[in-house]
Amino acid sequence: MKKRVVVTGLGAVAPNGVGVPAFREALKAGKSGISRHEDFKELNFACQIGGVPPLDEEAILAVLAEADYHKMSEAMIYAVLAAVECAKDAGLSVDAKNYQGSPVDWDAGAIVGCGIGGMDTLFQELAPTMAEAKSQEPGRGALAMGADVVPKIMNSSTSVAVGRFLGLGAQTSSNSSACNTGTEAIFEGWKHLQLGFADAMYVGGAEGTHYGIWAGFDAMRDVLCSRFNEAPEKGSQPMGAGACGFVPSGGAGILRIETLESAQKRGAKILCELVCAFCNSGGQRDGGTMTFPNPDGVARCIQRVVKDSGISPSSLSLINGHLTSTAADPREISSWLKALELAPEKFPLIQSTKSMIGHCLGAAGALECVAVADQIARGYVHPSINCDEIHPQIAKIERSIPRQARQAELDCVIKASFGFGDVNGCALFKRWGGR
Repeated sequence: MKKRVVVTGLGAVAPNGVGVPAFREALKAGKSGISRHEDFKELNFACQIGGVPPLDEEAILAVLAEADYHKMSEAMIYAVLAAVECAKDAGLSVDAKNYQGSPVDWDAGAIVGCGIGGMDTLFQELAPTMAEAKSQEPGRGALAMGADVVPKIMNSSTSVAVGRFLGLGAQTSSNSSACNTGTEAIFEGWKHLQLGFADAMYVGGAEGTHYGIWAGFDAMRDVLCSRFNEAPEKGSQPMGAGACGFVPSGGAGILRIETLESAQKRGAKILCELVCAFCNSGGQRDGGTMTFPNPDGVARCIQRVVKDSGISPSSLSLINGHLTSTAADPREISSWLKALELAPEKFPLIQSTKSMIGHCLGAAGALECVAVADQIARGYVHPSINCDEIHPQIAKIERSIPRQARQAELDCVIKASFGFGDVNGCALFKRWGGR
């Protein structure tokens, strides 16, 4: 029998706000978290703008002990801060400065992914040390790096860090599926609960903001936005006529999902229900490539979630799209129209969180799902900014794009992500009515 899964906690480290309350207010205000970075100019990047969470060392040390802070990469720190907030939001007692000796929660685990993690450690610690290794006595060159380098750069570092500070005893693992990473993590956690392997899972993704992460995308030229270096807050224009490439960013989003039975047993507040989720691939056929999704794969992924949910497409209150501010936006809208089989005038509201936070890569789907869950729980719809002039190929659904925040009771919200490698993910959330 299929288990009901609910969302009981949220955590966010976003370019336009650290912590869910700040993230929420920024979303409602249509506040961009994109700024210009002089080091990108010095490196001769074509794209010199990006989204970096407004987080200083003092704020980090308010949550983490200094000794632990220096043992983690940027992505790990973002993941832990979001996870600690998420656990507290779910009504659990967490002290990340004094976690040793606290009991293991054998019934909770984590799937927290990362797209391109540890690049800050590779550039700032490993590479400089190895460059100087020739001057060291034989056999001792690598010792100068210390013992923390491997934990900082291994792909599973985000989930390992979350599991450590929260004391998680069920499966704790990281996934990596390009831009679909965060949404895929939610799917994996949802499956875990359905199979009865845990009562609760912390799911989501994290991504750092080191220039080494963004350099490869800048080398692809037309992939990143390079026309708005003088007006960074205007750079991310999903669905807009001026869309010219995505704006890179970083951060972390974490959701605590758990079985309804578990949530009710501990008297947890329920933010919304995660009805179902699904992931697939377009096989890099029929238009699908390393950088573009197969439209049929996208439509099939969406249709599977809608079918499994038992919800009619006409009952959807809102779509939170992948919508990256690239040439793929019109193709995505076409896929939504095909999958839902709705006439443009019947199309639900559609928004892009990336219009305000840029593309957080491995954290994108996770932060966007945090935004979805919060909108359902708090009864609002955040705007899509920078699309006053709609892309001509999607003008037929212009009435469905919110340009200003509005109060609204959202019954069913569907979220999709599409990643490099022609991989797709989709999740459907529903307002909790206590039944």
